[in-house]
Amino acid sequence: MRLRPSALLRFYSLCGLLIQAAATKNKVKGSQGQFPLTQNVTVVEGGTANLTCRVDQNDNTSLQWSNPAQQTLYFDDKKALRDNRIELVRASWHELSISVSDVSLSDEGQYTCSLFTMPVKTSKAFLTVLGVPEKPQISGFTSPVMEGERMQLTCKTSGSKPAADIRWFKNDKEIKDVKYLKEEDATRRTFTVSSTLDFRADRSEDGVVVSCRVDHESLNSTPQIAMQVLEIHYTPSVKIISSSSWPEEGQSIVLTCESKGKPLPEPVLWTKDGGELPDPERMVVNGRDLRISFLNKTDNGTYRCEATNPIGQNSTEYVLIVHDVSNTLLPTTVIPSLTTATVTTTVALTTSTATSATAISTRDPNALAGQTGPDHALIGGIVAVVVFVTLCSIILLGRYLARHKGTYLTNEAKGAEDAPDADTAIINAEGSQVNAEEKKEYFI
Repeated sequence: MRLRPSALLRFYSLCGLLIQAAATKNKVKGSQGQFPLTQNVTVVEGGTANLTCRVDQNDNTSLQWSNPAQQTLYFDDKKALRDNRIELVRASWHELSISVSDVSLSDEGQYTCSLFTMPVKTSKAFLTVLGVPEKPQISGFTSPVMEGERMQLTCKTSGSKPAADIRWFKNDKEIKDVKYLKEEDATRRTFTVSSTLDFRADRSEDGVVVSCRVDHESLNSTPQIAMQVLEIHYTPSVKIISSSSWPEEGQSIVLTCESKGKPLPEPVLWTKDGGELPDPERMVVNGRDLRISFLNKTDNGTYRCEATNPIGQNSTEYVLIVHDVSNTLLPTTVIPSLTTATVTTTVALTTSTATSATAISTRDPNALAGQTGPDHALIGGIVAVVVFVTLCSIILLGRYLARHKGTYLTNEAKGAEDAPDADTAIINAEGSQVNAEEKKEYFI
């Protein structure tokens, strides 16, 4: 059987279609293991971004990079877009890598790597561009500032993406209670950030360093810092320091007037009891010191120190009390005391007899020799000894007087018994009076 020409053409066309379908099916089946791999990239504005596309299994299929606007950058190793910032890094059947230098915020977006299989396979890589914040500036600062005045310092930085973080410090201590404000720039791609520190000036903060620190991921852990040194003016503070806590007569004393202020106070002024120093020869002022020599009771009083600077003045007082000189006794030797009582009695006849009695009270001369002790104890001991000796003397004197209260003399004429009458007896008695014996009687 012979086929018509038209039927033969149809047969060949059908065979061609079958062969083409089989070839396409085999190609798709071989490309099922092929898939491009990419990674997201983050770069700081002005830096260089490297975009890499890899394929593990590739049967000589082309690779292509395109930008967010779907413009082809590179097709295999052929540059498609005229941009001097874009360079080829590596091109092979398994990898296509390019670099974009001097990256700007407008380069941010989604980049596409395409593998031209049937169908075409793609992989996305997002390029993030970080906006670097500008160096911060502190505004609202005045120098000097008076103590008690209110200060408002504002720290501001622009151009950050994402928004930067601002922190305040006084020396090394962070201040938490601050205001924070974030605004988008005109390009709507970056942010301007500001923070305000509000406080009242105090003398304790004079010389303190106030710093504003900007933290951002684009700064690589090296924050940007703006600093200002506080200069606070305040009235003087005054204090008097004495060189002696127990001034005594005859000693010297130095009163020092310590004054602090900003600006520094002028030379201090010393007064006593509201007037000038009464004795310039003994009361000498040397700078901030007042020296008083040879203290006496007339130096007692209230001494005032006054300090002045352009901001104001301040003063303080010191009450001086001069004490008596302390009594300090040296070692002593007690000399024994001697007490003597003498009594004389006379009988008014022809003879008289004087008798004396002596009461002596002595102490051991070495009893207290060389001993030292507290003043009151030594004085009390001496008084006790004197009282004891006095009492003993009085007792001995009393006993002596009591035993020798009176003495008289009687003479009895011998031979009066044999006289015949009284006249004879008297005559015999007067004649023998010269040889008469004394007879004494004692009455207690």
